[in-house]
Amino acid sequence: MEVQMQICGIAKRNFAKYKAAMARGNRLFVGGRLRQLRLDQRMDQASMARILGISVSYLSQLENDDRPLTAKVKAALAQAYPVDWAAFDDREGEQLLGAFAHALAQPDVIGPPLEPDRIEKLHLHYPEFAARYVDLHRAFRQINERLNMVEEAIANDMAAYARMPWEMVRDWFHDNGNYIHELDVAAEELRANTGPRDKIDEAELIGMLRRLHGTEVIVEESPGAPMRRYDAAANRLFINAASPPESRQFLIAYQLMRFSARDQIDHIVSRAALPAAGADRLLEVGLANYAAGALMMPYQAFRAAARSVRHDIDRLARQFGVSFEQACHRLSTLQRPGLRGIPFFFLRVDMAGNITKRHSATRLQFARFGGACPLWIVHEAVAIPDRIITQLSETPDGVRYVSMARGLVKPSGSYSRAPRRYAVALGCEVEHAGNFIYADGLQLRDEAAATPIGVTCRLCPRRECDQRAFPPTDRPIRVDPETRDIVPYAIE
Repeated sequence: MEVQMQICGIAKRNFAKYKAAMARGNRLFVGGRLRQLRLDQRMDQASMARILGISVSYLSQLENDDRPLTAKVKAALAQAYPVDWAAFDDREGEQLLGAFAHALAQPDVIGPPLEPDRIEKLHLHYPEFAARYVDLHRAFRQINERLNMVEEAIANDMAAYARMPWEMVRDWFHDNGNYIHELDVAAEELRANTGPRDKIDEAELIGMLRRLHGTEVIVEESPGAPMRRYDAAANRLFINAASPPESRQFLIAYQLMRFSARDQIDHIVSRAALPAAGADRLLEVGLANYAAGALMMPYQAFRAAARSVRHDIDRLARQFGVSFEQACHRLSTLQRPGLRGIPFFFLRVDMAGNITKRHSATRLQFARFGGACPLWIVHEAVAIPDRIITQLSETPDGVRYVSMARGLVKPSGSYSRAPRRYAVALGCEVEHAGNFIYADGLQLRDEAAATPIGVTCRLCPRRECDQRAFPPTDRPIRVDPETRDIVPYAIE
């Protein structure tokens, strides 16, 4: 009996030591990364402590690794910095906790917010529920976006099923978060063979195309020729020399990835099953363009560089040898689960105000039909080439955004052909302003500083707007023949 008691005592002590070791192993010390996050956000300790709901002394202890993160601080970090949270712990459970807390904190969630301890307990005891909730919330957001599209189509006397093939492809990319994992991975694997350099030049791309696929590239001086033409019979690729260097490189990268990622592209097109005639070929082109961007700007290297320069687009363009527009577009695709970039919106507008490219990983959605809000700075930027302008704006739902826009002129290479003029805009929600260099100088805390914008006049509920082109379709108007303001009606 005495021997049995000794064995039981040893077992209990060993189990206690095991539990203590497990507890130590599960504790998370992130002092250096927490301090770096604060510096990246350009905050002092008092400002970050106020956001996290803790004291300055407690934050100082966390930064010095004197204390581990608690459930409350974990949840506060995940809610305040959902993108940066991925850098704190690469454990899959912690990533799910961040996504779960972020989804529960969104304004479209019904009911009072849950306490941080409660959120972590739900995540810890019911991880499948947490994962399902994150998926359901993402689906809910997508359904709302599709509903807005239908309402907008009705408001513009267009049936939802009347979408053109181009619009189907555009919406397919949007519904997939503008991130195509198979193509990103394929591009990274191919780029790994070129060494650790960020920039890949035209000559190297030509050499890869010849070595891997036997394709000869001919850069031809012919003003009337298309930018790119592939002769399958001769296995020759013709590139118009009039295109800017960044465009020529991208066109060669397009052909390279079209060959190298052929199986992945075919599988995605088949799986998409777009119903309109010609939509499948347009999607094939769009996917090859995506893959070309992923080859020129490999995901992890580009994301790390973007964060290090606070998303300074000119610096990124020089570092990777791409155009300003290409760098902007690539920033809007950094939505890899567990390794996300800042959720950006991106759009390109032509001289007539048509949105020719658009994507949003934010809550801001663009008009699919009709005109966009005239108060957006992107319309002003079209008329001012090569000058960056910035804006703090607020949508009717109260969400604030910081954005930059730049007018661009793409030369045609000939006097007989007019150059293309357009503008691109890139923006994010104000909570990411510390990592977005273009927010510097904006009065982010001034309630009156934000420009009140909308999606399109037909869906905008604002009653006071001097730039309104049409009344909202869901509200009656009042007309007084004896009174005239900017518009000849008042919105009820």
